[in-house]
Order: sequence, then C-alpha cells, then structure tokens
Amino acid sequence: MNEYDSELVAGLLENEDYTRTEKSDEAELILLNTCSVREHAEEKVHARLGNLKVFKDRNPDVKIGLLGCMAQNLKEDLLKTKPYVDIILGPDSYRRLPQLVSEPIKSTDNIVDTKLSRMEVYDDLFPARREGINAWISIMRGCDKFCTFCIVPFTRGRERSRSIESIVQEVEQIRDDGFMEVTLLGQNVNSFHHDGRRFNELLEAVSSIEGIQRIRYTSPHPQDFDDELIAVHTNNPKICNHIHFPLQAGSDPVLERMNRTYTKQHFLDLATKMRDKIPGLSLSTDMIVGFPGETEADFQETLDVMQQVKFDTAFTFKYSSRPGTKAAEYEDTVPEADKQDRLQRMIELQREHTLFRNREHIGEITEVLVEKDSKKSEKQHQGRTRSNKIVIFDKAGEKPGDLVKVVIIDAQGITLFGRIVD
Repeated sequence: MNEYDSELVAGLLENEDYTRTEKSDEAELILLNTCSVREHAEEKVHARLGNLKVFKDRNPDVKIGLLGCMAQNLKEDLLKTKPYVDIILGPDSYRRLPQLVSEPIKSTDNIVDTKLSRMEVYDDLFPARREGINAWISIMRGCDKFCTFCIVPFTRGRERSRSIESIVQEVEQIRDDGFMEVTLLGQNVNSFHHDGRRFNELLEAVSSIEGIQRIRYTSPHPQDFDDELIAVHTNNPKICNHIHFPLQAGSDPVLERMNRTYTKQHFLDLATKMRDKIPGLSLSTDMIVGFPGETEADFQETLDVMQQVKFDTAFTFKYSSRPGTKAAEYEDTVPEADKQDRLQRMIELQREHTLFRNREHIGEITEVLVEKDSKKSEKQHQGRTRSNKIVIFDKAGEKPGDLVKVVIIDAQGITLFGRIVD
C-alpha cells in the first residue's frame, strides 16, 4: 500500500514538472512515506530523519516531508522532536503536496495537514510507476474492522471504495504501459463495495481487460470471504490461485480479544473449502505471537491451525503495541523472552510446512511468468507461478514478461527450481 501511495505522490509531482532522482545530493525535496503498523517501521523512520537532519544542516534549502500513517499518528511528537521537517501530510492530504512544495517555507514554519477524509480515494489520479511486471492498484482506502492491535483505522480513516469504472480505467492504462499482472490492494479488499457492486464483480470487470494475464489481491478478511469469491477463483483463469488469508491467532479467546470476528473453526472450515474448490491453491497468512493475555495453551492452538492448514508461506510477528489502539490498554503483557521463543518455534514449524508444500510441486509442469534475472546467477531467470511460488531456471532466450512452461525439479526453502520445457 505504501509503495502504491509513493507512486501516487510521484505522479502528482511529475505532473508539476518535478523529476525524480535517486541521489540525495541532487534533491530539492525529500519525502519519506511512512508506516505505523509496527514499532520497528517507526524506528527506521526516526533513524532516517536523524540522518536527514545532518543533510539539511548542510543544505538548508532542501525541503523534507513526512507522509503517510506515521505523519497522521505522531504529528505532535514530530513537531516537537523533529522541527526541521517542513511538511507533515497524512494519507488523505496528498493532493495538496504540489501546492505546498511550490510555496516558500520559513525556517520556523511547519506545514501540517493530517485531516482524514470520508471521501478521498484518489480515483482520478494515476501513479508514476517504474517499469516492471506487476503493478499495484489501490481499490479502497481505510478500514472499518477495528482489530484491537491495529492502528490503521486511526491513521487511514474509515473504509471507502473507488468506483469500478475508475479502477478499470487505471488497469487499462497499466496494460498500455506494458504491465501484464495487477495486484489489487486494500486493508480488507473483500469488503469492497461501490454503488451496490461487490469485490467479486470488480474481479470479473478487471479480468475482462485484454492484455492482463494475471490478477492478484491482498488482503482479504476471513469474516468477509464468501462463496461468490471462491467461485471467481474456480471459474476465472486470470484470478491467480494464491490467497493471502490472515489468521493472526488460532485461539478463540485471543481472536475475540483481537476483535477478529471469526473463530478458529470458521477459519479452518474456510481454508478447507478453498483448497477443495480451487485447484492448486497456495495459502499464505499473517500470524502474531505474544498478544496480551496469550498463554502457552493459546499459542499451541495457533500451532494446531498451522498443522491442519499447512500454509505455503507466512508472515510472522511478535506483537507490537501501538499507542492509541485498544490493545495498548491491556495490562497482561507477554514477557519478551516468551514472545521470542514462540516466534522462533512458529518460524521453524512454518519452514517445515513451506518445504512440504513446495515439494508437492516437484515433477509438475507449470506456467511461470519471467520477472527478472536470478540474484545468484546472470545465467538464470527468476519467475513466479500463478500460485505465487518463486521459480529459478536456466535462461533459454526468454525475457521478462514472457510466460513459459517449466517443469519443477527441486524445492529448497521458499524457492522452486525448474527447467523450461517445450
């Protein structure tokens, strides 16, 4: 989502004849687009701002801007501790940026706009994308779920969706720019709703665009995953057979405390239905360990879900308290040592499951979209299957963007290895 927003901001500025540079020394404007989902992300921004202060002391005419969720959530602290930051804009205020950077800024001034909007979806703006295979498209903004651990509803506002027509128009532009794959983005994509039309209808509309080969999306919410969405996966070959399906925790008491609005059994039933209905489905997930009040027995419930589902991949995190959320008020915190121990055990189990799932593909012939050179050898390509598996294979004259048939001959960790077949 932040990558898409950065492209959106770049598009706004390029329309005003600004040009992008990768070198700080050449920049007249430096913008940091920030995230507040976890504490570590904020720490990285604070460190980067410390470096930029030294740069600005040497180059006082350079404007520094802080954008996004951290600007929204920590503006008062930033104004006190980082007065050299010229512009602080929340995620609904990007339209003002071209005007703000064109105005002179006094050394004693800070420009701050963090007002949240119930309407802003940026559906008439087009991001400035780099060349590539996949393009991100934001289909909605904000979130109404209010999970107790999550700051997003407070930093990005309430949920609102773009029109299907504006999304289709952007996908058509993406196609004309040479992209073959799109990923639809939202905090909760399957709650998409605009003028009575739902997410499955959006997927059908996007898939009707010629030239787009693959359609992905992230992230859905288990509560809103319905049979209509499963049917789209089953019947529409352009919708990739990979679903990111966030679990967060496998214990019903912890799920209730997180306000996830589903139970362990509901999640397991859905996962089983998905795998039964969608051929070759790959399931990835998010999981948090050490949520306040989580006991060892609760943690074992999460491991039990992992054993039953055997996710293909997982993003695993230690709980990070976010000031302003409901969970930040909970006092029964889990000791850091217990969090680290549980995280390590979870990671080790997931490694086993990832290798298990990947080895199931050995001997299969599968379609791979060539993305780029392999990191380890310029004689090999890296590509991706429809089920979101990374595949390494020897080059045979193909180029990024080509679809090739590859037989899988080995699996190591998260990576498949193969060779091209006729």
